[in-house]
Amino acid sequence: MMQAAMEEYAQALRQGQKEYRELLMAGKSPYPVVLDEVLPEDNELQVVDVGLVEIPSERIIGVKSAGRIAAFTASFRPLLDAKSEFGAKWINLCAAHLGEAGITDPILCYEYLGNFYVQEGNKRVSVLRHFGSPGIPGNVKRVLPAASDAPRIRAYYEFIEFYKVTGLYDVQFRRPGDYARLLTKLGKKRTEVWSEAERRNFKASFHFFQEAFREVKAKADGDVDLLPEEALLLWLDLFPFSNLKRLSATTLRKDIAALWEDMVSTTAQDSVKVQTKAKDESKTSLINRLFAGIEQLYVAFIHQMEESSGSAWVLGHEAGRAHLEEVFGDRIAVKSYYGASSFERTEACIDQAVADGAEVVFTTSPPLSRATLKAAVKYPKVRFFNCSVDQPYSSIRTYYGRLHEAKFITGAIAGAMAGEDRIGYIAGYPIFGVTASINAFALGARMTNPRAQLELRWSCLPGTPQADFLADGIRVLSNREAPTKSQMYMDFCNYGTYLMDDRGELVPLATPVWEWGSFYEFAIRSILDGGLRRDKGNAVAVNYWLGMDSGVIAVKISDKLPEGLRQLANILSRGLAEGSIDPFHRRIVAQDGTLKNDGSRGLSPNEILHMDWLCDSVIGQIPSYEEILPQSRSMVRELGIYRDSIPPEKEEKSRENFEHIR
Repeated sequence: MMQAAMEEYAQALRQGQKEYRELLMAGKSPYPVVLDEVLPEDNELQVVDVGLVEIPSERIIGVKSAGRIAAFTASFRPLLDAKSEFGAKWINLCAAHLGEAGITDPILCYEYLGNFYVQEGNKRVSVLRHFGSPGIPGNVKRVLPAASDAPRIRAYYEFIEFYKVTGLYDVQFRRPGDYARLLTKLGKKRTEVWSEAERRNFKASFHFFQEAFREVKAKADGDVDLLPEEALLLWLDLFPFSNLKRLSATTLRKDIAALWEDMVSTTAQDSVKVQTKAKDESKTSLINRLFAGIEQLYVAFIHQMEESSGSAWVLGHEAGRAHLEEVFGDRIAVKSYYGASSFERTEACIDQAVADGAEVVFTTSPPLSRATLKAAVKYPKVRFFNCSVDQPYSSIRTYYGRLHEAKFITGAIAGAMAGEDRIGYIAGYPIFGVTASINAFALGARMTNPRAQLELRWSCLPGTPQADFLADGIRVLSNREAPTKSQMYMDFCNYGTYLMDDRGELVPLATPVWEWGSFYEFAIRSILDGGLRRDKGNAVAVNYWLGMDSGVIAVKISDKLPEGLRQLANILSRGLAEGSIDPFHRRIVAQDGTLKNDGSRGLSPNEILHMDWLCDSVIGQIPSYEEILPQSRSMVRELGIYRDSIPPEKEEKSRENFEHIR
């Protein structure tokens, strides 16, 4: 046994010497990290006794104090001669590990931000890691960092809550909200305590994923800052967790490799490019056009609703499809597919479209984004677009409109027409961009009427907002935007801004309008010119967020609007299209009294998209997920401004992915 232990030490020493040289050449410290040198000096840190823990071996990255760190490399491989006292003790421990008794005494260490630093038991760690032990028992003391708004600190305090119910140290996210996302994807409630069987099965499946992830990462180009648990979150968007019990390692590696650039784009800082202009970022030169070689382009539209549903949203996108056929004629062949009402139905529609020859696929609703991503991985030669916003996937492009610009104009009209200073506003869903539309409308109303108050209701909640507003004496209302320029939408007075006259009749004033044809024309023309290519090695998600300057958003004005207000609306429209007017470049105070803008600047696209507050002139609030009608929840799960905090679905089907690992 001793001879075998001596041979193991010789091998470990060679590996340690090699690691030492490689780290020095890379300009890195060859020794373990010292916790005393990591901890901030100006904070009083609280230490909590966690107890006996099965520590993931790879999370042991250092030692409590400097002491004898020169005896080990950064990964705890030995560096001292076998004849040294250290070498003799290592060999004796190794012999015990190889014998019947094994190494049973737990180590003593400190944990800080999910990593472990050994106080007693360095050689035990060295021996056990040499033999590839995935876990090492240890008595752990947790060092709590001072609470702050820093993302890493917030994520760590979320981990503490996660650990209380799971007992797992294996997963260490760096972004707030990721623990909630993981639990949601597993169908687990945040307060639901895991059984020992669940813990073991998760660890086994996650370890399987880790190994495949690391093999793919080792072959990827560049030094990518991506953790396996972060990659797992995206993988779980497309596949059930139970697949990890059934897949071969080869298949899993292929899945991860196919999703690699999307995994990078979902986690990398500044990886989402919000493009606010309808221009292709590629160089569409004459050479590009000549080599595009496209005689006829086959285009597919995938709609969530059935053709017979009469959905205004579908009608708007179909108007965009008709615009394409009118503009490009025989250069394109277009076909629409309906009823993509689930992940599986969306997959089937896309599969059929590709089988029919589609080279470009537009999926026209946000809930179709994940199925679109899966198809983009499956069909790398097809260009995919999804109608949504704030999606971090690099394999598909997303597109949406800056509706708040048009809402600012209709708000100005409403403010001028509100004789008693009260305006009713019916919002759709609490999703990205909607809160900005509410605030832009309120700011527009205050521009023409400093006393205007916006009373807010939501169509995604139970009730009849329009009837309630009118019964309450509110004469000017704002409702959803029109899907097309058709006059009937304005005349119907269920769209746009309208008023109730002295005879009790509804009179249309103006409405924001979607003009999807403008975006579709831009996209198809760019492709025909050789642009909008799917280039490998470009892990950047492109989100088109287009406004009045691109023609995707417009305002249709009623001929019943007073002439002076028509002129004002036209002036505002030109200013927004030219960029000389910015609805949010002004002093803005929120409902709670906080100053959101001192008026010295405009707001960034990210600030506008992710608004989760309302202006002080708005009466009402943003509804919680639990208040929303069931039929509205899929949209809010996908694009809700608080989607990261939505609890797991309670239906049994949402739990089946996790049930399989029990």
